[in-house]
Amino acid sequence: MRETTGFLHPTASRERELFMDVLRGFAILGIFIANLNGFSWYSPDAGNSGPWLLPKPDHIMAFIHHMFIEGKFYSIFSLLFGWGIALQMKRAADKGMDAVPVVRRRLGWMLLFGAIHLMIWSGDIVFFYALLGFILLPMRKLSNKALVITGSLLILSPIALYAAKSKWPVLNWPAGFLFETGGKIQGLLTGVAINTDEEFATYLKQANWWEAIKTNIPGFFFRYGYLFFVSRIPKVLGMFLIGYALGRSGFYTNIRQHKKILYIVIGTGIVIGLPANYMLAHYMTYNMGDYWQLNTVGLYQTIAYALGVAPLALAYVAALMLIFQAKPAAKVLSILAPVGKMAFSNYLLQSIIGSIVFLGAGFGYMGEVGPVYYTIFGMIVFVFQIALSHWWLRYFNYGPIEYLWRSATYKKWQPMRKGYSTI
Repeated sequence: MRETTGFLHPTASRERELFMDVLRGFAILGIFIANLNGFSWYSPDAGNSGPWLLPKPDHIMAFIHHMFIEGKFYSIFSLLFGWGIALQMKRAADKGMDAVPVVRRRLGWMLLFGAIHLMIWSGDIVFFYALLGFILLPMRKLSNKALVITGSLLILSPIALYAAKSKWPVLNWPAGFLFETGGKIQGLLTGVAINTDEEFATYLKQANWWEAIKTNIPGFFFRYGYLFFVSRIPKVLGMFLIGYALGRSGFYTNIRQHKKILYIVIGTGIVIGLPANYMLAHYMTYNMGDYWQLNTVGLYQTIAYALGVAPLALAYVAALMLIFQAKPAAKVLSILAPVGKMAFSNYLLQSIIGSIVFLGAGFGYMGEVGPVYYTIFGMIVFVFQIALSHWWLRYFNYGPIEYLWRSATYKKWQPMRKGYSTI
């Protein structure tokens, strides 16, 4: 693969923002713990008991997850996505180049890698982020102020969307169509009637690897039906826009000047975000069925999500920005940087580990591990990923997926091993 003259060259590793890698590493941990609920197929209503299911502690831990993890870490990752594209655009502009062709090509390859990942884990976000990345590109022309305002309105828009769908159910047609299509394809591929989540979990518990992989094809339709229903598109795109404004403004390069803003963000996360997330956790723990019925309680849950998730996620980011200014704290947090630098590879590895541990074709722990133990498991896996990432980056410049992605994006094989460079 050859580099075309005039195209933007890849950012050198020394130019990479260490803090962004730390933040990515932090986000990867939260995303994995959140995804483990899906891998484990834990159900508080199953009524099962065993050494890996602790009814009361699991109930408390699930509430904590809803309050402090649910939505917050994909929001941070969304912020970083917009931030990263802004930096790439800014560096290109400084060199008198146009980064748009490169970013488009990067997003195109991201779509392909995301599609491959969807065959492993139907909860993939890579394909989804790439699609929304194409929407971000034309919107980047807005001023920073307009980006923040538009992003904030998008984050709040699910409230109006939920209310509208409650009054006019036809507006929920895209989700219904995708769910119905997924059901039809699932029946054709599996050859059995699967009408409930419980029946699907039973099927996966008994399925071999090929049968399990086949379910991820209709799983794509179920996934995107879910994303439409919960209005994930405006939530993620809103964080993209705020992240883009953050990166383009150079906010992080002058933290001292912006300390007041950071304290306001943290204060908002505490004063508004925490109470809203407490209510969100209450609704998700005790009234989740109401949300899917598009009733008034579901609207209250949507309001709690809109007012709680993004503010608390931004408060996490602001707090880490301030903490990172202290050298001792930065040194400790930098342990996470290698995980963040090869975030795509680590994200894929988490999906592989989750599939092997929980699917029936693997160790078969589906439905047998609750939030307490799968949280501990997630932390153990993450410690392993920290060690693996440090070891890998001692010898290589990029993670394996990042290497393929960058090489394809820039039409040139990148120097993989440390101390080796291409001419």
